Amino acid sequence: MISRESFAGWYRNRYVWAAVILLTVSAAAVVLHRSAGVGVQPADLEGQLMARMRTTLERVDPGQHNHAGSDVQQAGTAGAEKPPVICGVRVYGYEPAAAGTLADVRTVYGFHLCGVAERKCPWDLAVKLAGPLIMDMSSDPPGIQVVEATAEVRFVDRLRQMFPPRYAEPALKEALAAQEMADLRRRYAAAAGI
Repeated sequence: MISRESFAGWYRNRYVWAAVILLTVSAAAVVLHRSAGVGVQPADLEGQLMARMRTTLERVDPGQHNHAGSDVQQAGTAGAEKPPVICGVRVYGYEPAAAGTLADVRTVYGFHLCGVAERKCPWDLAVKLAGPLIMDMSSDPPGIQVVEATAEVRFVDRLRQMFPPRYAEPALKEALAAQEMADLRRRYAAAAGI
């Protein structure tokens, strides 16, 4: 049995109480962390979509980005290995909007900026592909449709034809986030050997 004096001494020791409180809070955090599945689940859905868009765009031949009249096929020298394509992306939204997993998403509305990383070619001189796009996630690999003006339809009108209004407005105002742009330039420099 603990005497009254020893309990009072223990009770007064603030360091012991601080340790008990920290231990209790830490144990509770671990239990909540595990029960919520944090760390077990992959990244958030938007992060997963960005990764899938980036991977898809970087793996396909630049001509498959469907940019009309681009000189992307000319990048690199004849007979040489094709230079890598390095992309940054932004997700404006996806359908169905209530999708909870990557497998549930059928269509992604977003933006891409890609550079063809020829050896020692600085970013400012690189062949680039950019613009709003729609990615059909129901096919493998996903289909890519880039928003471009035609002889009959202006870019803004074409964007509004192709994108739902809630995604068209951000697409007219926003490109890559600052962090995504910084990451794109860093990855491009590494691929180009700069």
